[in-house]
Amino acid sequence: MTEDLTFITAPEGVAPGPGYSHVASGSGRLVFVAGQVALNAAGEVVGAGDIVAQARQVFENLRLSLAAAGATFEHVVKLTYFLLDVRDLPEIRKVRDEYVNTARPPASTAVQVSALFRPEMRIEVEAIAITP
Repeated sequence: MTEDLTFITAPEGVAPGPGYSHVASGSGRLVFVAGQVALNAAGEVVGAGDIVAQARQVFENLRLSLAAAGATFEHVVKLTYFLLDVRDLPEIRKVRDEYVNTARPPASTAVQVSALFRPEMRIEVEAIAITP
């Protein structure tokens, strides 16, 4: 049940963000998913140099990780993005929108970093979910 979750895209006095909520809250069991990168099940890099392919693998890894905890993207209240280049955000959002409920988008933070744990990686995303 996701009715226990509340998403506020624009609190009074705060400008709305493009495609994310400023506030997400709820009651239930917290699920924390570690930062996911573009590695497939065999540990191979997917989409070296291709931000869309990497984002797709990252969101698939998030989906699988959430499922392991009995959660879905409907339960996600917070996503944190670590990017080598924030100019990639529009392309990443297109992929994200295939996974999240765009009518109730999670709270999100995007941070540009100088490097990730492997030089082929361009994106890492972690998630917080609340399940009933």
